[in-house]
Amino acid sequence: MTPTSPDHTERSTLAACIAHVAGAPASDVPLDAEEQRAWLAERGLGLVPVTDAASFSWPGPWIARRPARDGSGPRAVVMFGVPSGAIWDPADTTDEILDGSVLAALDLAAWPPHTAAEAGIGVVEALVLAPAAEAPVVLVDEAVAIVGQGLQGDRYADGTGTFASGRPGSALTLIDAAVLDTFGGDLDHRRNVVVRGTDLNALVGHEFTLGEARCRGRRLCEPCAHLDRLNGGGILRPLVHRGGLRADVIRDGTIRVGDQLKPD
Repeated sequence: MTPTSPDHTERSTLAACIAHVAGAPASDVPLDAEEQRAWLAERGLGLVPVTDAASFSWPGPWIARRPARDGSGPRAVVMFGVPSGAIWDPADTTDEILDGSVLAALDLAAWPPHTAAEAGIGVVEALVLAPAAEAPVVLVDEAVAIVGQGLQGDRYADGTGTFASGRPGSALTLIDAAVLDTFGGDLDHRRNVVVRGTDLNALVGHEFTLGEARCRGRRLCEPCAHLDRLNGGGILRPLVHRGGLRADVIRDGTIRVGDQLKPD
């Protein structure tokens, strides 16, 4: 057997196996777990853990972690078939399966995602900040977008939001004004930027200009049980695939009410 290459790590083999299953170049898949999750989300995909992976069978590719033969730790392999066997083992592993996952579409009905060419130019109708988690929101006429943080004065830029700050897609949230219209204006949406005229879903995985700032859409800002609770219930289902966009700020700049959102 060929000794395991020192270049083969648990993270690198997982990225390589994701690339193998997704049909992407291995160099495209990030090694960092959060960046990897965002990379998958931009493509409408996610890794779903498998229960009792050692006995799991699937008539298609899935990813297992197995011990490297040289004792250097777990490595990822691509499995296939009923019963399943390894069809690609980049690091020479044993037959023992520690755990596994399936690369799956986040929503089959929404796959494949739109292209950015369909998005359209939009206009900023409102800018919304909240100083802390669950604090009342404040409408402002302008706000400064900061790379890696979000809007100055907002809880996620300050690291005081309900969810963790600093992860890909956590800096900025946008929502379509036309969606809010269907709620009669009575929705505590908690999104930072209200835009009219742009198909925000089409911006996932694409860059755009928002006022003076430059941003990248990372994944849909789907509704969750927390938002449903804040609104007294009944809004989770109506907001599925209509809850807006999560984005990163990649160039600082001021955003003002009335500014345009321009997709690439």
